[in-house]
This record gives sequence, structure tokens and C-alpha cells, in this order.
Amino acid sequence: MSIAVPEITLNDGLSLPVMGFGTYKLNGNDGANAIHSAINKGYRLIDTAYNYENEGTVGEAVRRTSIPRHELRITSKLPGRYQTYDKAVSTIQESLYRAKLDYYDLYLIHWPNPQQNNFVEAWQALIDAKKWGLIRSIGVCNFLPEHLERLEKETGTKASINQIELHPFFNQEDQRKWHEENDIKTQSWSPLAHANDVLNNDTLKKIADNHNKSISQVILRWHYQLGAISIPKSASPIRQLENISIFDFSLDDTEMSMISALTRQDGRINNQDPAVYEEF
Repeated sequence: MSIAVPEITLNDGLSLPVMGFGTYKLNGNDGANAIHSAINKGYRLIDTAYNYENEGTVGEAVRRTSIPRHELRITSKLPGRYQTYDKAVSTIQESLYRAKLDYYDLYLIHWPNPQQNNFVEAWQALIDAKKWGLIRSIGVCNFLPEHLERLEKETGTKASINQIELHPFFNQEDQRKWHEENDIKTQSWSPLAHANDVLNNDTLKKIADNHNKSISQVILRWHYQLGAISIPKSASPIRQLENISIFDFSLDDTEMSMISALTRQDGRINNQDPAVYEEF
């Protein structure tokens, strides 16, 4: 069974499915099998990163599938230690070599690393790599509004997407509003938070029971109705299908507000504040 996922259009014209598939810790043959299974279930947006050390696994899954390459959207990310211009260019090339792909549909700077202060230089490398045909769309992860403003001010090029930590316990309302006002799409990493937190939450249980859906489906539907692109991960074919099966019901305004109200001031999973966090 394959689910058709709606698409949105980024500010540079690239279309993306409103739900993708996360691949962190999916490695080797088992990982390739899991990603291949997800593609067969209907996922067309596949998310990886240089630091996940599985770009090759993603590339292998792409080669195994019968889905044409142009129908897929493959994302990877530049790590913090390679943000100077020359290192960024060679790392983008290395990402492609690892995956044995001719291009990435989306390439992101993984963290701003503000103490190093090289993210504008890295952004220029992504701009040039896009001109060279290595990348179709360029964006960032975990950037705050001041970081995003600086990118556009100093290079004239706006990010197409910002992938941020976003889940019911950290709803990022202000950041999402800023994205919307500035025509940047929001993408959610760790969209389901920690399983123990969500599975034992009475509010989420009640809403799920009302719709005869799982808690995961309710949360992913919440992301969709917020306008955020979620990237849930699962190696289980059954769970992959469950996660993508969210387009046959909707949450009302009260339910959306109830979920958003679960947010916490200290809701970050690993306390990774982009204002100070430095990725290796």
C-alpha cells in the first residue's frame, strides 16, 4: 500500500511533500531496507545528513527503488566543522560521492554554530553549489531569525526552509510565525518527541481515542495542520504506514490548541539552544 502525500512549494519553486522520512541511525543493509520500505509506503522526501554517516545507505535505497529519481526529494546537511567556504564546497561534493547521487534536492546548514561565525561563508558555498547544479534548493536547520536575516542581508539569498526542533512539548510558535511572515517553510525534526512522553500523555490519548487514531498519527496531523513538514523515522513497515496515514481525518481548532498548549519552556529534548550550541 502506498499513500499519496500532498505537496507544498518552497520560495524557490521546488515542491516538497508535506511529510518526509527521517533516517538518523538507519545504517547499512538494514537501514537501506527500512528506507526502501518507506519509499514503497509513499514517502518521497528522505532526510539524511553528513553527520548521520548514512548518506551511502540512503543512496543505496534510492537505487533499489523503482520510483524514478525525479519523483524523490533527497536532503542532506553540512556539519558544523566544515563551514568555511572551501571545506563546505568539498563536503557537498563528498556528500554526493557517498550517496552516489548527481544532485541533492535540498541541502541544509545543520547548525549556525554562532561562536565559529562561519555560517554566512557556508551559505555562500551552498549558493554556488546550487548554481553548479549540485543542489536544487538550499536551506538551514536550527537557525534563529537573526541568523536567517543575516544570511539574506549579506548574500541576497533567502533560505527556502528551516528545519527546527518542533513537537507538542516545544511548539516553536514565535519561530513558526516568523517563518510564515518571511516566506520560509518550517520543517520539524523529532516531530514525535520522546515516545514515553507522548504515549503517556492524557491529552494526546483523549484526542487519539476521539478519532480512533494512534497518538503518533494525531501528532503528525497536528504538524501538518500547523503547516510544518514533519520527518518521522521508523524502521518498522507497519509504523511507517501508520505514520503516513494522516490525510483521512482532521483536528478541530480546540484539539489543535490543546496539543499546542502542551509546550514547555524547557521543552527541548537535549537542551540544544541554537543561540549557543556548537555542532562538531
